[in-house]
Amino acid sequence: MLDKLKDLIKGHPDQARQGVEKAGDAFDAKTGNKYQSQVDTAQQKLNEQIGGKEPPASGEGRPPQT
Repeated sequence: MLDKLKDLIKGHPDQARQGVEKAGDAFDAKTGNKYQSQVDTAQQKLNEQIGGKEPPASGEGRPPQT
């Protein structure tokens, strides 16, 4: 299954990165940002694995916390 996922991501790093960001943001919203630092770390590690253009630094482009 992991190989299948890698094949889908190959050639589409920007779309994969957007998916990682949206998933992390959705998780943060559901948990009230309780695990935001862990989510940010996971997003960063996934983006490193995806490769391609660097994502924005942690917290950039995110709506302010309420």
